[in-house]
Amino acid sequence: MVAETLAHLLGRGAPRNPDRDSLDAWGKALGAVLPRPTVITLEGDLGTGKTTLARALCAGLGVLALDAVTSPTFSLVQQYAAPRGPIVHVDLYRLKGPSDLEALGWDELVDQSPVLLVEWPDRAAKMLPSDTIGISLAHDPDHPGRRLLKVHAPRGGVR
Repeated sequence: MVAETLAHLLGRGAPRNPDRDSLDAWGKALGAVLPRPTVITLEGDLGTGKTTLARALCAGLGVLALDAVTSPTFSLVQQYAAPRGPIVHVDLYRLKGPSDLEALGWDELVDQSPVLLVEWPDRAAKMLPSDTIGISLAHDPDHPGRRLLKVHAPRGGVR
């Protein structure tokens, strides 16, 4: 049942043009059914809702201290306690190249995080697992309060 719900949320159940409340509800529902381990990338320009979606995913994953879920732009890595293991949230915006990923401990983060949320994943594109769930957000030019949402789920499913 969980696998079917996950497939639905990553497919037809993903809102294509959500407002903030719809994005929040979808993120919570998705977080509640994510298997472990999972890597999710969050792409989009500044202000498109990447951190808002990360907070909703964390709510669904059981993170209680949701106020702590903020953009890790300056800290680069933040970890949040959750019932089924920590959620690791990284922001790669300020990274310059592969040596910065290595210094960050990228391989360990990918291998050891029950759930890894990655903002600005283009900085690590060639180092992401093949079963990464990709989510992109963009501003909707016709509706300022809405976003354009695209989900890329791996063909073989999530681990």
